[in-house]
Amino acid sequence: MTAATWLEVLDQTIGASVVHHRPDLAERLRAKRAQLLDPQIRVMVIGEANQGKSQLVNGLVSASVCAVGDDVTTVAPTIVRYAEKPVAAQLLHDGQGAEPQRMPIPVDQATNRGSDSVMTEVRIPRQILAAGLVLIDTPAVGNLHQMRAQNTFAALSGADAVLLASDASQELSATELELLRQVHRMCPTILVALTKIDLTSRWRQVAERNREHLAKAGLQASVVPVSSALRLRAVANDDEALNAESGFPDLIQRLRTDVLPVASNPTARQNFAAMTGTVLAELVGQVNKELAARPDDRNSPAVAEYMDAQKKMADLRRRSTKWQNVLADEMADLVADLEYDLRDRTRKILREVDNAYDEADPAKTWDQFEEWLNENLTEAAQTNFNWLVERSWWVADRVAECFPERTDLLPDSVIPADADMDPGDPNRPKLEAFTVGQKVFSGMRGSYGGVLMFGLITTLAGLPLLNPISIGAGLALGAKGIGEDGEARLKRRQQAAKTAAQRHVDDFFLRFSKDCKDAARRIQRGLRDHFAELAEQLQQGLADAAAAAQKSAQVELAARQRRDQELRQALTQLKELHGQMTRIAGALPASRNPLEISA
Repeated sequence: MTAATWLEVLDQTIGASVVHHRPDLAERLRAKRAQLLDPQIRVMVIGEANQGKSQLVNGLVSASVCAVGDDVTTVAPTIVRYAEKPVAAQLLHDGQGAEPQRMPIPVDQATNRGSDSVMTEVRIPRQILAAGLVLIDTPAVGNLHQMRAQNTFAALSGADAVLLASDASQELSATELELLRQVHRMCPTILVALTKIDLTSRWRQVAERNREHLAKAGLQASVVPVSSALRLRAVANDDEALNAESGFPDLIQRLRTDVLPVASNPTARQNFAAMTGTVLAELVGQVNKELAARPDDRNSPAVAEYMDAQKKMADLRRRSTKWQNVLADEMADLVADLEYDLRDRTRKILREVDNAYDEADPAKTWDQFEEWLNENLTEAAQTNFNWLVERSWWVADRVAECFPERTDLLPDSVIPADADMDPGDPNRPKLEAFTVGQKVFSGMRGSYGGVLMFGLITTLAGLPLLNPISIGAGLALGAKGIGEDGEARLKRRQQAAKTAAQRHVDDFFLRFSKDCKDAARRIQRGLRDHFAELAEQLQQGLADAAAAAQKSAQVELAARQRRDQELRQALTQLKELHGQMTRIAGALPASRNPLEISA
């Protein structure tokens, strides 16, 4: 593989991070790209507080470049590089949020930190640094949460190797092991420096136990016991034996054999493979998570809206048949009830007429009776028509109940507010009068028979035909004939009045009943047209809503399909990048290979 090959994979991974809206990953990869193109090898020295981390850096370069002491804690990184002449500088905050300012300082003052110091850089002439090695002393960490708060993991993305300082007085803690697991994902090249071996006699047992812990955790990291105090004393006294006892020659040899060769072959750099694999794994996990979270097409709001519109349309068609049947049945019942009500009211009037004219003489009371009859017929018609109007509104309300939404569904003008209820004047019957001449004629007719009959009887007694008895009998029978004839004439007048009233009521019933039936039919047609138009409007509105929802659903489904296709294509591209990265890092052991990617 050539340098362009791993650069191409790295650039494509950076592009994928940008496409998937992960600028944090892209920034880390850009920093790694710049680092890989830089011949320097960055070794980040990490560890918990009071583990001899800063003194370890001083021992490696045989100079006091990092502040140490029981009450001194590293609060800002110190970077140690190679230079032919010693030089140092500090990056300081200006207090206004701008970029830190670089301020040169004497090398012997590099361990003096101000509260506004961001970073200290020391350049000194050392053979171990001449090969491109850069040592970075980091602030002490207490737990993973603190490391995340200090952005230590982000800084690890720019490291070629990590050197963990751990006190020889105790074995690796659970926090240190978890820290190494996290570090290994971003920087597989790890060394563990077992510091302060001059202060404990059991450091060999601790070193062996630490190797077991690392092996159990699946971490390939060398454990090198060292003593920074012995190292600095040996350098000061030029004592090779003491220097060998300090363990630093072994540590420097490890740096030369395990760390510096990383710069000699870019295609086999573990950091490139680890970081690229980690980023690809995060991107694949993000894409898979988005694919898994894709909602079912049937649960789409647009599809749900379309299905709801279709359901409402089917329900409206079913209700259309129902409201038409309700209207027809209710109006038929209404017409029948109106006819019965009007017939019952007119019969009551006729019964009162019969009762009245069983006693009264029409010749004397017809004018008052005619007025009474018209008033009662008008009242009956008014009551019957009011019932028609009320029942019509009730029918309209029953029909409106068949619609899903009953807001402003009742008509305004299909129900008449008035009708012609004038019964007219009844035809005056022919009422035969009983005149004086008629009374005389009836009396003479009755008295003639009485005088003749009783006169013949009294002649047998020797009396003449006209005698007081026969004349008295004639007068009595004449009076009786006049009375009977007058009563007969009264009955005929009463019957004539009843017949005239019956005929007038029947005529009024036929005429007004026909008017009510016509009004009911007009109401029925008006309600039918009103609700038919309303149903058509609702049907059209639902059809428009269904069409719009269908179009929206199609657009949404097409967008989802495009997005799904884009995500699957992105997965394929990420797999291809992972395959290229794996081929580049093919020489690495399987346990140090980046995270496997699954679809």
